Amino acid sequence: MTRTLIRRTLAATAATAATAALLLAAAGGASAHVGVTPDKTSANSYALLTFGVPHGCEESPTTKVAITLPQELNDAQPTVNPNWTVEKVTEQLAEPKKLADGSSITKRTSQIVYTAKTPLDHELRDALVLSLKLPDLVGTTLNFPTLQTCETGQTDWSEIPAAGQDPHSLKAPAPSITITAAASEDGHGAAATTADTEHAASVSDSGADGRSWAGLVAGVAGLVLGGFAFVRSGARRKAAGSAAK
Repeated sequence: MTRTLIRRTLAATAATAATAALLLAAAGGASAHVGVTPDKTSANSYALLTFGVPHGCEESPTTKVAITLPQELNDAQPTVNPNWTVEKVTEQLAEPKKLADGSSITKRTSQIVYTAKTPLDHELRDALVLSLKLPDLVGTTLNFPTLQTCETGQTDWSEIPAAGQDPHSLKAPAPSITITAAASEDGHGAAATTADTEHAASVSDSGADGRSWAGLVAGVAGLVLGGFAFVRSGARRKAAGSAAK
């Protein structure tokens, strides 16, 4: 009876550990993309977009990250990161573009390029933040093709999903956000809308994911140790019973 219970306990522990290992592997693959997390997505609002760089190219350190702005945007202000130098790349427009205030522009910022002062180790992550004004285009998805250059090789995060396709099914999807309805007419400093909150909740945060999976690993480890403790306890009881006889 005791041996049967021990075998069942060990089998359940092994199965749980194997399941956790598979889940960890899947989570690692899902969170490996260079992605973007907006603090808000309301149309005509000022937003901070955080681009996460979770790893290098295979095992090669990252040396440069070039973020291409979609045609719907005219400019973006890069946030200073002490680990990187940054420059704005401009392009000449084919014809003047009229803005909402009546003025016109002949150039726009097409790229923000961050260059690492010291190559970012492939096992470390960093975050690059852009400040910009979102256009008044509710329902529009803005794609930010991002070229990650490493000491050896590069990854072009520029794949755009087809209509109805899950971006996570792509090998190298471009970071993207979808513009939602504005919270108020001024759109500047307004409280986030329900859509913003739902969008933010749906964005995967690498740090939070890491803490969650670390907790799972700790739980599995505890289960394994508990199983061994149970086995040892049973063995001691059996030995004590034999001695008493």
